[in-house]
Amino acid sequence: MRLLPTLAALVLSAATATSAAAQCGGSFNSFVSGLKKEAAAKGYNKSTTEAFFANVRQDPKTIKADRSQGVFQMPFLEFSQRLISQNRIDVGRKKAQQYASTFDKIERQYGVSRGVLLAFWAFETDYGAFQGDFNTLNSLVTLAHDCRRPELFRPQVFAALELYDRGNFSPTKTTGAWAGEIGMVQMLPADIIENGVDGDGDGKVSLKTSAQDALMSGGKMLNHLGWRAGEPWLQEVTVPANLDWSKSGLDTTLPARKWAQMGVKPREGSIANLPASLLLPQGRKGPAFLAYPNYSVYFEWNKSFVYVTTAAYFANRLEGATRYNAGKPDAGLSGAQMKQLQTKLKARGHDVGKVDGILGKLTRRAVQAEQKRLGLPADAWPTPKLLNAL
Repeated sequence: MRLLPTLAALVLSAATATSAAAQCGGSFNSFVSGLKKEAAAKGYNKSTTEAFFANVRQDPKTIKADRSQGVFQMPFLEFSQRLISQNRIDVGRKKAQQYASTFDKIERQYGVSRGVLLAFWAFETDYGAFQGDFNTLNSLVTLAHDCRRPELFRPQVFAALELYDRGNFSPTKTTGAWAGEIGMVQMLPADIIENGVDGDGDGKVSLKTSAQDALMSGGKMLNHLGWRAGEPWLQEVTVPANLDWSKSGLDTTLPARKWAQMGVKPREGSIANLPASLLLPQGRKGPAFLAYPNYSVYFEWNKSFVYVTTAAYFANRLEGATRYNAGKPDAGLSGAQMKQLQTKLKARGHDVGKVDGILGKLTRRAVQAEQKRLGLPADAWPTPKLLNAL
């Protein structure tokens, strides 16, 4: 369910960003010929390259999937309740016991808590049960040819070629998610090269068939993305009715003790001695969380605010936290209304990115600014009242 490739893709893309070969669109066959020429320039022999690209095809289903991500328009409560079921909690806790020694090793080596990986494992593939049936090479080349995000996917084509050259990728048989991720925790080819781990000791990195390999690799990748060992990521809190709501959101980070002085209290445990942001996914009347530095690492895995917050919350649930206090949020906007709002915000000079009906970081920032200007509670939750006021 990842929206964008991870940091590894950005690093690998730097080498080709200025290359004349890093183009998109046009004839698909001509585009593939360009990929072959670039592969030769990178030092791959002709027979390897020809065999790798021999059966590649443009996949319209991949483009359709890329354009159909309406699930991220859901508000946090609806999204989290759709993804988190009692069965997923029960299975997750059983998996934690089944692979306890692997999780212990991950925590020792990479500092990543088991709930974090269990949540990704659940959301990405339902603990390995549904890993995707898209031909990985076709998806990667299709997305590299498409002109929406070629700079992100083109490097992954060559990462897959490198895996093939090493004997760890099949152009015709390797399958996964529509965006090219492979295995139980859905890792892109460049991530596998950089972070693949033989967790079960059989001499191979098999992310599709070995839970130990997939979990260890996921743990290593999170560690490389900046995960801080022994620290929390998200903590549910209660907030006073008279809080300065304009301080909420990811743009404001304060020492946790400052939040405590303002009346923010943890529902369970104690507030960590760390910098934190106050998250109100559905405004001041809905659930509230303190987001610690590790929370930001989630955005290297997925760019969606609602996905990231749900995954971080689910990690807590898998480690024994109680269900959140849903509260009674004010009514939000439909997808069509959200697009109207984004259009109005853009007209007022705000950068909201693409008008897509998704309440992302930029739209939240713009909403909060307009709420403050209009004298409304600046909790970044857009309502019909705000839409009408604009």
